This record gives sequence, structure tokens and C-alpha cells, in this order.
Amino acid sequence: MNIHEFQAKQILARFGAPVPQGQPASNAAEAGQAFASLGAPRAVVKAQIHAGGRGKAGGVKLVSSASEASEFAGKLLGKPLVTHQTGPQGRVVRRVYIEQASEVARELYLGMVVDRKAECVAVIASTEGGMEIEEVAAKTPDKIVTEPVDPVIGLGGFQSRKLAFALGLRDKQVGQFGALLNSLYRAFIETDASLIEINPLVVTKDGSVVCLDAKLSFDDNALFRHPELRELRDSNEEDPAETEAAKFDLSYVHLDGNIGCMVNGAGLAMATMDIVKYYGAEPANFLDVGGGANSQKVAAAFRILLSDERVRAVLVNIFGGIMLCDVLAQGVVDAAREVKLEVPLVVRMEGTNVEKGKQILKDSGIKVIAASDMADAARRVVEAIGVSRPAS
Repeated sequence: MNIHEFQAKQILARFGAPVPQGQPASNAAEAGQAFASLGAPRAVVKAQIHAGGRGKAGGVKLVSSASEASEFAGKLLGKPLVTHQTGPQGRVVRRVYIEQASEVARELYLGMVVDRKAECVAVIASTEGGMEIEEVAAKTPDKIVTEPVDPVIGLGGFQSRKLAFALGLRDKQVGQFGALLNSLYRAFIETDASLIEINPLVVTKDGSVVCLDAKLSFDDNALFRHPELRELRDSNEEDPAETEAAKFDLSYVHLDGNIGCMVNGAGLAMATMDIVKYYGAEPANFLDVGGGANSQKVAAAFRILLSDERVRAVLVNIFGGIMLCDVLAQGVVDAAREVKLEVPLVVRMEGTNVEKGKQILKDSGIKVIAASDMADAARRVVEAIGVSRPAS
């Protein structure tokens, strides 16, 4: 789960991280009042959407008066902001954040992620603040420093100093950075975060180290332990189909293709998307119904999948282990009848109760293209939309 910048900064401030003072606003008048309440000669008005690149897209502006803050907020609110991360449709700005301006001397990068290979939290730092870390990794990987944190010992003082020196920090800045890093690590662990990104982390002209921007993401599987964080979710920033899928505990990710895929098991789902691409088409989604799905859950998955108007054919690929093939078949039949299925449906099933499942599909009266294996299923679904496999 992602949250807005202003929410991230409120959380980090509670853990003692240095962040500029600021207030969110949902209309132009509130933006003007927020500027006045800061009591500073200048402030920055920032569009609040779940996407990077806001500054380059015109969603960030330095202002010097309450009227200027109000005017700029009025231009942003209620309108889509298009950045390199939003796609051409953009994201509608529903809030702005008015933050005290900082006198920036240097911009740095600081992040924390779960390093699954090392099985620990890793701190990532770079002198190239303000840039996408992926771009830095591609062009100048030598400018990225990574420090793994032992989950038993925790973040060591020597690690903080090592990173501080790598960032070119000196004197009192080293101590400030160490305190900041400790606060971020505590926030990461205690909120079950999956990502903390401070980009940029800045050194101000008076020598202070400050989190000028902040991005936090949380592990969805741990949100039951943090109801206060769950309340921060902004469904306006999420794909409606993904939001609907979450209600049924379905793993769904919207993609850009036209072959709808419904599979049980993440590994099988990835393999299914790969083989669809191999045969010349593009998957419209990742959809894992899980191993213990019932017919109602399968029907919900089918409805969500078909809610995408770009889907021209559906591929159901099920290996029945914990999940029974007859349960899957009944769910598909129920959903197909409900939505009045009009696109080709290819089904490949193997495993427990597979013959019962095939009989349910046969007796349903629904036109189903049966496939013998994964390759056959992918070939048939691609042929159903009139696409030929490119020559290898």
C-alpha cells in the first residue's frame, strides 16, 4: 500500500525524522490559510498524487504569498497531472501540500528496502539526489552505496558513519545523518514498511540534513496489525479493478494487453503470461485466485477480469491441487452466465476433480475452447483473437 507524501512525512516526523513544516489542503482557500499558518516568507505547493516526476510536470511551485499559494492550488486541484509515471491519462489532484521552503545546498538520495536475496533490510544511498535511482543504477552504478542491516543486531553506528562519509557529509552532519537514519529504520520496522525513499535528502545552506521528499510503501499482508495505516489508503490513487480484487483477497495487477488470464498460483500465473507473450500476444492482467478459492471467489475474479474492455479473449489455466477443478469450473460458469460472456474462452485444467470440472463446462452450454496443456492453451487463445505467432 502506498500513501501520499504529506502522510509519509507525518509518520516520519513521529519517529523523529527531520522534515519541513507543512500542511495539506483540499481547496484553494485552505492552501492560502496553510501558507499563512506556516509563518514563513516562502513555501512550496506540491500536488499530492501517487507518482513521481511531479516537479517536471508542473505540479510543484515555490510561492511567496498566501494569494499565490491559493491561486496555484486552484489551478492544480480537480485536474489531472500527467507525469512519466502516471501514463497519458494522468492522476487527478485532490490534495496539495504546502510546505515551508528550504534553502538547498546539496541533494542526496536515501532509501530503505527489503532485500529478499540478503533476507534483511538494506539501506541505499547515493550522492545523485533528485534522480530516479533506477537511472542512477543504469548510468553510474558506482555512485550507489548499499548497506545491509542485520535483523538481530539492527542498524549499527559504524554503518551510519560509513554511509554519511560516502555521501560526503562532514562534522555535525554525520551525527544528524546517524540520528535520521535510526529514525527511518525504526519507522521501517515498526510500521512493517516495504519501502522508504527520501529523494531528495538535502543538506541545507545552514548545514542541516532534511527529508525534503518522502515516499512510504507498506506490506499489505501486515496491515491487519496497523489499522491506523490502513485508514491512510486513498482508493482514488488505485486501479478500481485492483481495489475490487482486494475485497475478495485476489492478487490482481492490471496490464496493457488484451488476453485476460486467470490462474491459481503466482508462479503458474507468471509462466502463463510468459507463454502468451511467446505466442505473440500480450496479457491484460496478472490474476492469481490462490489455492483455496471457492466458486464465489472464482466468479468474482472472472467478473473483474472481464470488466476490462480491452480483453478480447480469456485464458483460464488451473492446476488443481488444493483448489478443486470442479469448483473452478462452477465459478467460471456462474460468472460467464452473469456477465453474458461474448469473448472466446480457453480453459486448461489439470489436477484434482479435473473430469468433474470438464463435465461441468461441457454441460453448461457455454462455448469453451478446451486445451490439453499450457502451450496448446496459449496457442489457442492467441489464435482466437486473430494473432499469428511471430517466427522464431
